[in-house]
Amino acid sequence: MSRFLSLACLASLLLFPSFVLSAETNDAIRVMSFNIRYGSAQDGENHWDIRKPLVVETIQRYNPDLLGTQECLPFQEAYLREQLPEYDCYAVSREGEGTAGEKCAVFFRKSRFELLEKGSVALSETPEKIGSVSWDSSLPRIASWVKLRDKESGKTFTFWNTHFDHRGPKSREEAAKLLVAQMKAAPDSGPVVLTGDFNTDAGSAPHKTLVAYLTDAWDAAKWEGSTWTFNGWKDQTSGARIDWILHSAGFTAADTTIDRWKSDSGHYPSDHCPVTTTLTFTKK
Repeated sequence: MSRFLSLACLASLLLFPSFVLSAETNDAIRVMSFNIRYGSAQDGENHWDIRKPLVVETIQRYNPDLLGTQECLPFQEAYLREQLPEYDCYAVSREGEGTAGEKCAVFFRKSRFELLEKGSVALSETPEKIGSVSWDSSLPRIASWVKLRDKESGKTFTFWNTHFDHRGPKSREEAAKLLVAQMKAAPDSGPVVLTGDFNTDAGSAPHKTLVAYLTDAWDAAKWEGSTWTFNGWKDQTSGARIDWILHSAGFTAADTTIDRWKSDSGHYPSDHCPVTTTLTFTKK
């Protein structure tokens, strides 16, 4: 099985999305990480108003139980909430409550999960101060999380979503250390899922820090193929895999996919390709 969708597979998927991508077992959890690109960016023919239905179509095609979005501005969050009423959402602006900054919004299926706790941390030396900036970060950065109870299995876990800085290598390294420390400091959180745009390739220092504690779902699936996830609105032949899904012990990953679909008009839904995986609770 390929990590990528063949034309035949894509045709079947479009015709029968819920069948092709349905979970094989009751405890399977489909997870998507999707940088949806700032809706305020002056992207010409790739402007949010043009591509926003493509974002929704992509999400609906994969039908994830958990969705971590990056570069989600408040009006984009509102649009996704309206178009995807089957999901609940928790999101905080990286610049602080009541501001219009980027959110690392986490969406989770209402019928499947019960929200137990939620929170956010700044990716800085003062994580409790949302909006704070440290190291060589060019902007405030944030990670948001929800602790959920799976109604299918009764098990609890914590879903994290983040967006590392695009300019500061030191900030990315420290952010990875911070996230691991935050996860370790919450031993009652259950297994952990982490989605995000990490703005660095697999094998980098931040990646190594994270996979010392978590497992990269891409590696666990043991598939082969090109791995770029940033398209920059152009067809690519190579590039870095900067969008990841990771998980702790307690989950097993399979069927990891990078979706490079474009509409009939030739538009990508975003300048990042969404990543999707299927997780199952590890049987003891």
